Amino acid sequence: MQITLPTTVVEGIQLTVMPFRTDAVIGTMSVATLVQLVPSPRREEDTKTLKAASGAVRRHAELRSLVQRALKSTQKGKNVGSYAEYIADGVKGELGAGWSTPPITFWHAGPLAALSDELLPGTGLRTLTITPGTCVVAIDGETQTTAWHELYDDPGHYGLTYAELATIRVPFELYVDLSVADARQIFYDRNVQGVIVAKNLAMSMDQRDFATRLAHRLAESVKVEVDDKVVPFTKLVNASKRQVGKTDPEVITLSALRALVITAIYGRTGLSRSAETVHEDELPAGTGAAQVEGSVVPSLARLISDHFPHFASRSAITAPAVLAGLGIAVHHTTPWADPMNALGVEDLHRLLADIRWDREPRYWHGVAAKASATGRLNFSGGVKDSGGRVADAILYPATETGRRIRGE
Repeated sequence: MQITLPTTVVEGIQLTVMPFRTDAVIGTMSVATLVQLVPSPRREEDTKTLKAASGAVRRHAELRSLVQRALKSTQKGKNVGSYAEYIADGVKGELGAGWSTPPITFWHAGPLAALSDELLPGTGLRTLTITPGTCVVAIDGETQTTAWHELYDDPGHYGLTYAELATIRVPFELYVDLSVADARQIFYDRNVQGVIVAKNLAMSMDQRDFATRLAHRLAESVKVEVDDKVVPFTKLVNASKRQVGKTDPEVITLSALRALVITAIYGRTGLSRSAETVHEDELPAGTGAAQVEGSVVPSLARLISDHFPHFASRSAITAPAVLAGLGIAVHHTTPWADPMNALGVEDLHRLLADIRWDREPRYWHGVAAKASATGRLNFSGGVKDSGGRVADAILYPATETGRRIRGE
């Protein structure tokens, strides 16, 4: 008796995808498929682990090194844990609908084992097969890939179970049979061509950030008169730009307003927190969210209302560094301020009464701005650079800078 061999059957990982160009597809895969298809980048950088790994894994690590930067001892590597925690919080429902991970960009180094015809004519959906041992490398989204490995290795550490992870679909795009040079170019384009969002602007979009929420509530609480109409101050706050343009109807950015809120809460230490998330459990000792909001929002609302003409004219008061300095001064009026430096509300308003807010070098050069040879002021120094000097000038009128901003 002679056993006949079966007809050729292509075996491997099958994915349902949709092509969007002749050498690339998009789709989703399970977490289990992801960790099977792409080895952990962290393990591939572990010399001892790699020595004991299979030849396929070592070849994958070598190919990965041609198109990816290292995780070890870089900020990229340090972000893995926090990324895994973020994903876990999202999976557990703790972030509601307000969370997202971008599609991971994979490179399939070589031709596909198989690609089916359309599963349903006119849909573009197809099934592709990737044979075991094929090198698939994440050329964009590698930190996320590593985070998924961390979650799958020990879901209990992040408060998850394998059953919960089994319900997740990870979106991806897959580039097929590209050269190393093309894969490198995609890596470059994804990391360089896009404009990186400034961190302080990105923070102003974070609705889980306590300071951002307070900035929104502050803007909504203040009513101002514009063109004979009473409108909420929020109409004059730009939430999408780092700087307000000359033709923009807004007079201040949300990130600048957030800097005012943060320094009002923390005082001078708030200068270093302008680009950090503010959690409610990190508020000053002995305070709570309700108390902080109940004190800071009315104080800052009065400040904006009293000085609205200066805001409307886009004077120096709208500069982020000046707002940060104002916030430090307001902090001294809060119940949790250091008693040695405590300040009464009316005392603060007397200190502010004679400040010259005009954008002129004789008032603000060397305090919150620098004057060019032509006399034009540049307020680009920023919150951390100039906020403290502004606060000193506001709080101590007898100093050189204190006299300068008062026109003396």
